[in-house]
Amino acid sequence: MPVATALASLFGLCLLWGLAAGFWPSRAFPPPIEVWRVLLKEAESGELGYHLAMTLWRVAAAYLVAMVVGSVIGVILGKYRRADSFFNPWLVLFLNLPALVVIVLAYIWFGLTEAAAIGAVAINKIPNVIVTMREGAIALDPRYAEMATVYRLGPVDHVRHILMPQLQPYFAAASRSGIALIWKIVLVVELLGRSNGVGFQIYLYFQIFDVAAILAYTLAFVAIMLLIELILVQPLERHATRWRRRPA
Repeated sequence: MPVATALASLFGLCLLWGLAAGFWPSRAFPPPIEVWRVLLKEAESGELGYHLAMTLWRVAAAYLVAMVVGSVIGVILGKYRRADSFFNPWLVLFLNLPALVVIVLAYIWFGLTEAAAIGAVAINKIPNVIVTMREGAIALDPRYAEMATVYRLGPVDHVRHILMPQLQPYFAAASRSGIALIWKIVLVVELLGRSNGVGFQIYLYFQIFDVAAILAYTLAFVAIMLLIELILVQPLERHATRWRRRPA
């Protein structure tokens, strides 16, 4: 039923889109069938797959860097209040620093390189991960730490059996919001300073006002991200929370 409902909802959206495009025929608002033709054409030529792969690579690399660095710093700040008080102004500064400024400065300082692009995206996401994981570290139950001391758990077991189960909801929240934010910033990075990727293609077709191609690339990448959510993120989250009690 949820799948059928989702498919019916998407069909209704396409139907509404087609009706609106029929009432207002314009190159700036192509119907779904025209976008579908462009999508098939780009897929057959191999351009769609190549640019999707490049964007996915940048999303994955920036996501990994942001989650690892942000989680470690967030847990440290949550456990050590003096460090949190000292570095909190830095965190507020980076939280309010516009993503466009970070991207432009990264390209100016480090050149139009892949490392600069991925680093700029990661820097934009790391503060959000730090805030979420810091709250999780603050909410840790001290009784579990005392139990770990009594049973003389080593550092690895302490992280695996004490920290990770308690921090998992916060990590999942930071992870899910991180994917949604990172891929949007990656498109801006590609638009400003890369020669491939979905963002570069959108900028290319914007110059010739090809709205059908812009929508084709956008919807293709959104579909990929939805598949990642359904096939990878949600099953991993269910596996990580399998120890919790389920409602009867």
